[in-house]
Amino acid sequence: MDTISDCLGKRILIIDGAMGTMIQRHHLSESDYRGQRFKDWPTDLKGNNDLLSLTQPHIIQGIHKQYLEAGADIIETNTFNSQRISMADYHMEELAFEINVASARLAKEAAAQFTAANPDKPRFVAGAIGPMSKTLSLSPDVNNPGFRAVTFDEVATAYYEQIKGLVEGGVDLLLIETIFDTLNAKAAIYAIKSYFKDTGQKELPIMISGTITDASGRTLSGQTLEAFYVSVMHARPLSIGLNCALGAQDMRAHIEELSQICACYTSAYPNAGLPNAMGEYDEQPSETAHFIEEWAQKGFVNIVGGCCGTTPDHIRHIAESVKTIVPRPLPIVETALA
Repeated sequence: MDTISDCLGKRILIIDGAMGTMIQRHHLSESDYRGQRFKDWPTDLKGNNDLLSLTQPHIIQGIHKQYLEAGADIIETNTFNSQRISMADYHMEELAFEINVASARLAKEAAAQFTAANPDKPRFVAGAIGPMSKTLSLSPDVNNPGFRAVTFDEVATAYYEQIKGLVEGGVDLLLIETIFDTLNAKAAIYAIKSYFKDTGQKELPIMISGTITDASGRTLSGQTLEAFYVSVMHARPLSIGLNCALGAQDMRAHIEELSQICACYTSAYPNAGLPNAMGEYDEQPSETAHFIEEWAQKGFVNIVGGCCGTTPDHIRHIAESVKTIVPRPLPIVETALA
């Protein structure tokens, strides 16, 4: 069976769309989030979407299957906030490892079913590692810019536990995504490298995806796109790309720039446009697909999909629009000085 690298050499791969958008469609109540196991939990749990992998696993796996049916080659685990620092918001730090294992298994089971039905189109599971609720580069106290709410070691330790759970759950690759603080991402990279060094296991491919937060073309922690790329390329990732914050129309210039400097594969999964006054996304699947098709035709991308506001319909349109387009070729990189 082809590896993900084999597939990337043949075609543009499709990553799934938004998990949160699909969960919102279920209009879940506080009791739905709690389930029977957490019915007496002392704090509110509504909004803890990652917990649904334990309390409503059929909903999460059903969402995975909808994206696979729409044509996704890569699905992300429901673990965007599944490390103990973010889980502390719900006093659920001790559940972080369990949630990662359960989420990975749900996604892996769904992917395996679709791969078995069509071995010529293998499906892959990316362990989603989000940016965390605390940042290493920015102070949460406007009166004390030197203050940090967390240390590098604490962040790396939290990510290490998450990575251990994802790997034990059976993911095929690890995705550090929605990076607005590169130092947090570097802690995640350090945790990944440390985990595989400690265990002696073969290292899984790493995908890295940053987020440009506004028209300045910089991350929230102030880096230009090229600076961000240089800061993380030492990880030797399978891909580097962008997701979230912007719709495809506003992301285009940044994807073009990245395609010109990136020595590995490139990925892009934008939002369904920008949110309206109600915080909802209005961009139709055909519109998102139109923008991404143009990127593909220009040779900017290897992996495409959707972020906030996107649905299986968006992914279906994107998959259809790029299915016959040749993927961006990997550049030949000079490895020695002249």
